[in-house]
Amino acid sequence: MMQVQRPKPIANQVTEILTDRIRMQQYEPGSRLPSEDDLAKELRVSRATVRSALARMAGEGLVVRRQGDGTYVNENIVEVPTRMGGMWDFLRLIEHSGRTPSTTLLSKKKRPASAAEANALSVSAASIVLALRRLFFADGKPVILAESVIPADLILQPLGPEDGILPIKDLLSQNCDQTIAYTIVDIHAELPDEAISRLMQFNGGAPILRLQQVFFNRNNLPLLYSVSNYNDSVLGMRLVHTWG
Repeated sequence: MMQVQRPKPIANQVTEILTDRIRMQQYEPGSRLPSEDDLAKELRVSRATVRSALARMAGEGLVVRRQGDGTYVNENIVEVPTRMGGMWDFLRLIEHSGRTPSTTLLSKKKRPASAAEANALSVSAASIVLALRRLFFADGKPVILAESVIPADLILQPLGPEDGILPIKDLLSQNCDQTIAYTIVDIHAELPDEAISRLMQFNGGAPILRLQQVFFNRNNLPLLYSVSNYNDSVLGMRLVHTWG
């Protein structure tokens, strides 16, 4: 049985537990959550704490509260997995689109950081980074080409043969003992070069989305910088923004 642990605020822990259950689809989109009383008993917290956590999740668009009926997982979460960082977990994004995801690690090497990488990661020029170049597939068709760099100083556990295809969240957790708190993303369209078009089996003459992402921990430390070429003609992008 999962129970909350201190020293995090208890309401934050309950929010994280319930959010993870939604992310893992233990609570499926459109389904009704257990009652506040049942959740309070299971997690051994007060009903007021559960209510506070659910109110926060409703404000973020994860759940919908229906007066006199209970709390339901937002049915749009299946199409919009953005609230838990799912937008930038490419494997999950592909899976949520109804396609079968897979990844190929094209290259893995340590090298000096470029000027743009050093600036994004707040490290000195030419600091050593681990660079991963990966190609993501949807039903066997290449849809995303990503190059991600991690400061070598953050890597506590050398990457094994399978680590290079892990989702970013798991890679940073297992090999760097780091947790992503938030991501800053710049998106623009550009014409891909010949090498990218060939890898992605992309017909030339049309622009492709280019995503530049920096992942941070809770202390605002940059953990990873990634530049991805994203074929949105195959894999559409849909975002949700909550107001409150």
